[in-house]
Amino acid sequence: MMKQSGLWSTLALVAALASPVWAEGETAATVMATVNGTTITLGEMIALRESLPEQYQSLPDDVLFKGILDQLVQQELLRQSVTEMSTRHSANVTNDTRGYISGVAIEEVVRTAVTDEALQAAYEARFKDAAPMTEYNAAHILVETVEAAGALKAELAAGADFAELAKANSIDTGSGANGGDLGWFGLGVMVKPFEEAVVAAKVGEVAGPVQSDFGQHLILVKETRIAENPPLDLIRDELAAEVENAAIMARVEELTKAGTVTREGEGLDPAILKNTALID
Repeated sequence: MMKQSGLWSTLALVAALASPVWAEGETAATVMATVNGTTITLGEMIALRESLPEQYQSLPDDVLFKGILDQLVQQELLRQSVTEMSTRHSANVTNDTRGYISGVAIEEVVRTAVTDEALQAAYEARFKDAAPMTEYNAAHILVETVEAAGALKAELAAGADFAELAKANSIDTGSGANGGDLGWFGLGVMVKPFEEAVVAAKVGEVAGPVQSDFGQHLILVKETRIAENPPLDLIRDELAAEVENAAIMARVEELTKAGTVTREGEGLDPAILKNTALID
């Protein structure tokens, strides 16, 4: 009878031979399949896996491995079955390749452009010469007719409480439940007639009726204040997009100056792009 230690060694060896293992020296060029002389590589499989939606990437490794290899083999068989490409198909292949490779160039530009220093510089540039902005803390009562607004304004003049009238009468159910309170806001948030009335109003006095697309407003500006600049972290993504766009445009301009670009087709009728018969 085999000794116990020998038994465990044999079982371990059998398990190792039966399990998938990493071979030594595998690279992106490692051939995973060959279809009529055309190879499918490990790198191509990894790239396809990387491009899959997240729900597919979470599948078991063996399922994903087989599915990806099967898909690439099937695609290669189908690709080889096409012996003639139409003008449309060739144009789409060229456009897809151009788009992908230009995306690679953009990724490299963005990778080096968006730094903490660049974001700080963009932040300072945005607010260096910015004029102080006023914010308003206001409330309103919204009704359908100018007559209803006039009647409520008369009640306010007689001493009625603005918040209570808003709760009882405002058709803006969101703010009405809070006594018409709209909180703090800056310019560009409210519709134009409302904003203009707020800017012109005196603090503590009821303005209106003011007509907008929503109805008739009675407006009470409670307070005003000078808005502080938002912290950098709050607008980091917005600044990053600005830095990215500026860097990409600078790179395109650099390449344009260094290259030779002619636009032979600029004189054509723009409607020619609708002539799909040209690529049929």
